[in-house]
Amino acid sequence: MLLNHFTDFSAVEIPPSRRVLRIIDGASDSMRFEEYKFLVYSDLYRLIGRSNLRALIRFVLRGESFKYVFWMRTCQYASSNRWLRFTLLPLARFFLHHLKYKLGISIPYTTHIGPGFYIGHFGGIVVNSHSIIGKNCNMSHGVTLGQANRGEKKGYPQIGDNVYIGPGAKIVGNVRVGNNVAIGANCVVTRDVPDNAVVVGIPGRVISYKGSTGYVLYTDYDES
Repeated sequence: MLLNHFTDFSAVEIPPSRRVLRIIDGASDSMRFEEYKFLVYSDLYRLIGRSNLRALIRFVLRGESFKYVFWMRTCQYASSNRWLRFTLLPLARFFLHHLKYKLGISIPYTTHIGPGFYIGHFGGIVVNSHSIIGKNCNMSHGVTLGQANRGEKKGYPQIGDNVYIGPGAKIVGNVRVGNNVAIGANCVVTRDVPDNAVVVGIPGRVISYKGSTGYVLYTDYDES
């Protein structure tokens, strides 16, 4: 669907979605323009259920949370390309820094984030740069992905695919959140969460295995 709408990727040995995940996992150092475009349009698709140049320009100019995500992706792309580090990257970092304080979003562009990243509402969002976030993540306002400096969970969160993180939720330390998980509002997650779990409370506890169905939408951008 969406991939065919962009352009012909038949010349690319590895499909953009798979290669993007290799970049996120550190298996590749540079990002091609096709892969950058795939990330940007997948984020846009998650927002409105479609992707085209007109919608992209509209949300880059007049959007809020998507504008931050766009410049974050642009910084990542520019920083991985030799010539763009000295041309596009300074401009992209300027816009990202400005939006950090305007919107109250602090997600470093070096953070490993899969395609289809969606921020529902801006404000009070803090993500440690060492965190790993899978594809199709829904992040709400007031969310923190933080570092633990001691104990058995010393380290940084790792978030799976198709995860919904509700308003005010905190995920701290070397916590692995599985795929298709829904984390409730103001929940504090300090332990690993299995696939398809619904987690609520302080500390977080599993109350069902209905997962994130109904919360994480517009994920079919990667279908052929």
